[in-house]
Amino acid sequence: MANYDYDLITIGAGSGGVRASRLAGGYGAKVAICEEDRVGGTCVLRGCIPKKLLIYGAHYADYMEDAVNYGWTIEGASHDWAKLIANKNTELDRLNGIYLRILRDNNVDLKEGHGVLVDDHTVEIAGERLTAENILIAVGGWPTMPDIPGIEHVITSNEALELPALPKRMVIVGGGYIAVEFAGVFSSLGVEVTEIIRADNILRGFDIDMRTSLFEEMEKRGIKILAETVVESIEKQGDVLSLRLGNDEILETDCVMYATGRRANTDGLGLEAAGVELRDNGSIIVDEMNRTTQSHIYAVGDVTDRIQLTPVAIQEGHALADMLFNKDTRTTDYSNVPSAVFSTPPIATVGLTEEQARAEFGDVDIYDSNFKPLVHTLSGRDERSVMKLIVEPKSDRVVGCHMMGLDAPEIIQGVAIAMKCGATKAQFDATTGIHPSSAEEFVTMRSKRPDPE
Repeated sequence: MANYDYDLITIGAGSGGVRASRLAGGYGAKVAICEEDRVGGTCVLRGCIPKKLLIYGAHYADYMEDAVNYGWTIEGASHDWAKLIANKNTELDRLNGIYLRILRDNNVDLKEGHGVLVDDHTVEIAGERLTAENILIAVGGWPTMPDIPGIEHVITSNEALELPALPKRMVIVGGGYIAVEFAGVFSSLGVEVTEIIRADNILRGFDIDMRTSLFEEMEKRGIKILAETVVESIEKQGDVLSLRLGNDEILETDCVMYATGRRANTDGLGLEAAGVELRDNGSIIVDEMNRTTQSHIYAVGDVTDRIQLTPVAIQEGHALADMLFNKDTRTTDYSNVPSAVFSTPPIATVGLTEEQARAEFGDVDIYDSNFKPLVHTLSGRDERSVMKLIVEPKSDRVVGCHMMGLDAPEIIQGVAIAMKCGATKAQFDATTGIHPSSAEEFVTMRSKRPDPE
């Protein structure tokens, strides 16, 4: 039997890698994890957490505006962007410290540096070669940008989280969740935002009613969305960026952010030398046990390009540690995974879209509700909430649930439990609503939408 330095070496100390490593260490395995940046990964350092903190900060603009009709007088309010960024970074430092302590408490060795596979059992980190019986790749993804003239003048979501000052005007290129989230943040903070999308609508892959409703709400807030538009080139003219669009129109702005996709961060890892096969998009091919084409090398999280969500990466890392070191062969269940877009207003969803449900079942029953939330009947804000249930009529099972509006992520998290249990529309109807709340709409929708002709 070979004598290895470690039972497990993990490359990448994000959410999935840390979960797998610290559980493995807790089970008694000898574990090392390597990271060239700070411990925490995309979610903690460049994604979910810092982005949500900026979203919270931006929402105070709405709260103060809405407070007037509730009798509040707020004078002299102003926003200090630099203070928000500094406080956000303090919180990230705290979270980084927690992650470091979790690793220490579970006897995981942290190796700082870029990990490269020398062969299928050897990882080189900062000139040191270490061997392991098992290797886990959990390096996540990274923003991608098109190869157009002037692309060097733009920023990504990474840099948007660290802007030294707010621009007066900003162009965001892309129609996915990152783009619409940052459009909401910067618009609420007073930036003149233009969003450029190649398609005719935002949020490809989400339910059409949610996409269309959010498009309308964003435009109400003053965000200008240029649909079916492409950027051909970018020029920097002093402090101004000049964008030439596909129709030869020129658009001037102070800052350009690209959010046109992410790619698995697999370049320069030596995966070919270790016999690990990749898809054409650079993501790692794995089976249901997170095993790559090399039987003792595994991968979890965004690097596999399955479902790019932090909780899914954590579930995958947990399952892997249990399988390798705790004699548990459970796998991650990818059905009815809830997700949210922290746009303004937010969207949350679980299950199938209407298009997916019709493709799978043929006929489906649609129940929906479109209303002004109670809080805005007094605030005066012209903002709607939209809710939608998709039901498979033969079984009466709810197969899709979607919401756009205040508190959508908090509400859908609870609904997701019901859907995971296979709840029927009759069971939704039999549930007592909490009144007055927006959430009660999900148990009071009784009228089916007419079938499309």
